[in-house]
Amino acid sequence: MKQLLKSAALAAGLGILATTTYAQDITLRFQHFVSPNSANPKYFMQPWAEKIERDSGGRIKVELYPFMQLGGKAPSQYDLIRDGVVDGGWIIPGYQPGRFPEAEALEMPFMVTKSAEEASKAAWIFTQKHLMDDFRDIHVIAAHMHGPGILHKKGDVIETIDDFDGLQLRGPSRPATLLLRKLGANPIGMAVPAFPEALSKGILDGGVITWEMSPSLKLDELTDSHTDVAGDKSLYNLYFVWAMNKAKYDSLPDDLKAVIDANSGFAASAWAGRAHDTGDVEGRDTMAAAGNDIAEISAEETAKIQDLGEAVIADWIQEVTRKGLDGAALIADARAAVQVTRGTAN
Repeated sequence: MKQLLKSAALAAGLGILATTTYAQDITLRFQHFVSPNSANPKYFMQPWAEKIERDSGGRIKVELYPFMQLGGKAPSQYDLIRDGVVDGGWIIPGYQPGRFPEAEALEMPFMVTKSAEEASKAAWIFTQKHLMDDFRDIHVIAAHMHGPGILHKKGDVIETIDDFDGLQLRGPSRPATLLLRKLGANPIGMAVPAFPEALSKGILDGGVITWEMSPSLKLDELTDSHTDVAGDKSLYNLYFVWAMNKAKYDSLPDDLKAVIDANSGFAASAWAGRAHDTGDVEGRDTMAAAGNDIAEISAEETAKIQDLGEAVIADWIQEVTRKGLDGAALIADARAAVQVTRGTAN
């Protein structure tokens, strides 16, 4: 009987140990919508996942799924994370126009610098002040911006505002499409995955997107010219959130929450932005190596585009103020965050 009791106690102890070990070995499935070889997955998401595993002593494993492999569409990513369909992932709030209007302040024309790292630091500051209540249904890890939006099109480079007239151009966000419309183009809102097919089918004459995304979208083959604006401010920029399911985060033991927390916030946001800066250099080099035309609009013509950008901002302030937001204060706070972080890139 004593031996039987000893055996039962040993088995119970081993069972408890196995259960404890099982409970602390956690796999998090994070999803995004681009190629794993594009800049953010390559230089931020994958290294971040590896650091989480390393810092947790192997108790957390982060699996990354590109191209929305776990289901759903890129615009629904926020809801997929909120509802626990995936444990975490990459969100573009602008893919759901009107749902997160305060975030649009960061995406206004010529709002942020061409350094994605600087812009991302500003994005985290702004997010902490204005957007955490909007994202209360998820656990925000980082908030960041990509690098400068570049004009990519079939045919000759764009040199003047008149060159935009009548062009069918892909736009990634509401602020970007508002500017394109002011410039005389016909903007078509479109998520990244649909861009190459629309170009190949002749639905589009071109569109705006970053240098770093250009190779994975085969823009060296699908377009002929690539044009940036003069100066150190971006024609447009896009705001992203790297986040996880709130209930999943809350379910973690405190020591594993601390691992996530230590790889979140201002530094993680800067890291994500820095990944885009690295990718922008590579993307531009790829387009140049293909023999495509690369140009910069003159300072004089850029100033005219900036004036139209200011008109977009003025219209936006009036629009969101009518909806109960303080549009002028949002723009002022976005500009203040940008000013604080200028010159802070590593």
